[in-house]
Amino acid sequence: MSTKSETLAIRDDMIRLGQALKLANVVEDGVEAREAIQAGDIQVNGETETRRGRQLHAGDVITIPELNLDLRIETA
Repeated sequence: MSTKSETLAIRDDMIRLGQALKLANVVEDGVEAREAIQAGDIQVNGETETRRGRQLHAGDVITIPELNLDLRIETA
């Protein structure tokens, strides 16, 4: 099964992981984002991330193995 890659364009230099997941419509709200992140379901740049407030910058990649999805952060 191949992994789907998408680009997530942000306006600022940085976005927090929970906000990025909401912006990408991967989760509906902050509670769902927190649950997915704390469960270890989210990776950033190949490493499992458990901090919802993790700062992401252009070039960072969020991987959601359950959805076979990679989100690359880019500045708009």
